[in-house]
Amino acid sequence: MRIGEKIMIYFDNAATTFPKPNVVYDAIMTAMKEYGANPGRSGHKLALKAGRGVYETRELISKLFNAKNTMNIILTFNATESLNIGIKGFLKPGDHVITTSMEHNSVLRPIKYLENFGIESTIVKGDSKGRIKSFDIEKSIKENTKLIVNTHVSNLTGTIMPIKEIGRVARENGIVYMVDAAQSAGVYDIDVEDMKIDLLAFPGHKGLLGPQGTGGLIIREGLELEGFMQGGTGSVSYSLNQPDIYPDKFESGTANAPGIIGLGAGIRYILDRGIYDIRRYEEELIQHFIEEAQKIDGIILYGPLNVKEQGGVVALNIKDADSSEIAYILDEEYDIAVRSGLHCAPLAHKTIGTLDQGAVRFSFGIFNTHEEIDFCIKALKDITKEV
Repeated sequence: MRIGEKIMIYFDNAATTFPKPNVVYDAIMTAMKEYGANPGRSGHKLALKAGRGVYETRELISKLFNAKNTMNIILTFNATESLNIGIKGFLKPGDHVITTSMEHNSVLRPIKYLENFGIESTIVKGDSKGRIKSFDIEKSIKENTKLIVNTHVSNLTGTIMPIKEIGRVARENGIVYMVDAAQSAGVYDIDVEDMKIDLLAFPGHKGLLGPQGTGGLIIREGLELEGFMQGGTGSVSYSLNQPDIYPDKFESGTANAPGIIGLGAGIRYILDRGIYDIRRYEEELIQHFIEEAQKIDGIILYGPLNVKEQGGVVALNIKDADSSEIAYILDEEYDIAVRSGLHCAPLAHKTIGTLDQGAVRFSFGIFNTHEEIDFCIKALKDITKEV
């Protein structure tokens, strides 16, 4: 892709997808330039149009994930906020929560914080490929287990977790199940009803192709969470107490209407193109990269290395070189954007043995090409000869 005068190869889609479809940019600019009013606060035409745009995005989210009640779709600023609402809003002192060693800090840190208030936790360890077995989660259930929360796709190894199996285990044991879909929403089929997911947290700016500053939380009908932020909602304004109705209970303050409308355009793009087509194309890219990288002496690859078990993320190291050094060379000498370090997932790195070295993460999206991968493989061959 052209960035100014340069051709830049962007392999950091796990951090945020880039570029976005043109329809997303167009929707955001139209909202800002033609009806940039505050949704849900006033009764004039511009505010009502902005409000309709926000509501249409809720409906699109409902369609994509098979959520039954659009009012139980909470619009947030990112998946981290969604995870905090779900985890902190549900757990109470004395409760036990099960999670895994493959989680992002957006799951682990809220749980660690709640341990200060009497919450117990069990972290189920993954294997050397980052895989989690539903059986190991089931073995960790205690009498006071109230919540199971795990990622769908690891942001380090790309490992796809058996969320449908874990959802079954949770439902059979009367435990609430929460899924972090940061690396899967928009690429993999997620049906909250069929998969027995009670809480689904997702960002808008990754696979859903929306702008940064968007995300969401789907709450199963009948599941009650405590709110942790209060303020203006544009509803029940006569009361000094926060409304209990969803989504207002969790949506205080002015919404990011242009961003949410842009997110809706991203989801429409996905629905029009088809998730199957998107997933199939990304699998082709992943397979291409893995097959070629495996041929290079000195490269160490992590994860299942099988597209049926691995999402659009491939982590590697070159010999014992510092991962940050490799990422710097790729950026400065080859104009290839990747991410190095610990990826906000220290326990995942500990699980696969890369806590000290970190890893270089390549993450692919629908606007990457096989030609870009060929160029990147050539760059990796050159670098392995130098380090």
